[in-house]
This record gives sequence, structure tokens and C-alpha cells, in this order.
Amino acid sequence: MLPGMPRGGRGQYKDLEATSLFCPRCGKAQPVRRRLLLVLPTGEKYSYLCAVCGEEVGSKTETGPSNGVINTLG
Repeated sequence: MLPGMPRGGRGQYKDLEATSLFCPRCGKAQPVRRRLLLVLPTGEKYSYLCAVCGEEVGSKTETGPSNGVINTLG
């Protein structure tokens, strides 16, 4: 544990969002855009794309409702 870090502090990074990631095509860290790929019963899968060249540089799955119900608008 790091000094000054509260016990059980791992939860504070639960919803971390990337703003820049390394792009192999550009050869350096670049800003990213997040694109929704799939809506699953367990959550949503996102792809991170380089904002400069469009290369996919990462992905993330966010867990949603545990009951498997997808809420609709309206």
C-alpha cells in the first residue's frame, strides 16, 4: 500500500476512463475516442480509437445491471 492511501482504496479507480493511449501506428501516445461496440446482458463493450489515425488501441467492458435486463428509453 502506498503512504497516504486509505485502506480499501482500490474502489476509487473502478471507473477509470482513458484520455490518451499509445498508438503503434503513430508511434506515441495520442488522444483517444471511445466507440460502443456491443451491448451485452452483462454490460457494454467499448473500443478506444486513436483520434489522429483511427487505429484501435484498446478496449474496455463496463459491467451493467446484474439482472440481465437492458433498460430502454421512453
